[in-house]
Amino acid sequence: MLKRANEEKLQQGSKNKEQVLFLGIDVQQDFMDNGALGVPGAHGDVERMTKFIYDNMDKIAMIAVSIDTHTPHQIFHPCWWVDENGDNPAPYTPITLADLDSGKYKAVINPIASREYVEHLEKDGKKTLCIWSYHCLQGTSGAALENQFANMVYFHSVAKKEPTIRLVKGSDPLSEMYGIIKPEYDRKGYINIEFLNKLEQYDKVVIAGEAKSHCVLESIRQILEYYASKPEVTKKIYILEDCMSSIPGFEDATEKAFADFKAAYHVNIVKSTDNIL
Repeated sequence: MLKRANEEKLQQGSKNKEQVLFLGIDVQQDFMDNGALGVPGAHGDVERMTKFIYDNMDKIAMIAVSIDTHTPHQIFHPCWWVDENGDNPAPYTPITLADLDSGKYKAVINPIASREYVEHLEKDGKKTLCIWSYHCLQGTSGAALENQFANMVYFHSVAKKEPTIRLVKGSDPLSEMYGIIKPEYDRKGYINIEFLNKLEQYDKVVIAGEAKSHCVLESIRQILEYYASKPEVTKKIYILEDCMSSIPGFEDATEKAFADFKAAYHVNIVKSTDNIL
């Protein structure tokens, strides 16, 4: 397949008159419908996403992909916590500061830092800590990019003579990292400034991925907050609403957040079939 990509004779991406970046967020096997942390509708999202890339192969100058990468012993996985009976919490269990203070749950790993994390989530107005099923474990098939998406991304990379930007995230055991720019909270204050500054160089940034309610939402929020004083940047963002789905139970809050993004930052919420390139 990649040999055929060489035969396309496409112009190198950096030479495109209009510089378009496609950003695919966490398009991985474990987030597909039947994956370890499956998002209903993800397969359809990826089908539309890959068609969008194929139809705009020459117009897309560069592709970036984020890759959620975990180990079992992380603060959002069951084995990190036990309840009053010594049992691990089930996936989708919320854990609050009140739960820790009452003894309903306790961390079996690094309890002091774990409490600090839960406290900061609540104080900073973030989402409540949620226990997720084990997912995107490093070295497993679930952590891999979805097959057809991966094929299309690497075909584009060879055909357009540009290396794919790979954003590996989520390895800190003491923090969730929904967004591609920074963790929900960590003591070091990590921010991916290098990638943020790249975004300003593009004429359009097209975003799709999973899950809309979490990793896509937080990634977009982090980008918009960084560029809040530069509407000339935020208005270049195009969100493919038919190429992302929410985790069930989070739909209403997610739709409100995206509506707020559009009103405050003038981002473009479009469909993959719209003529945007």
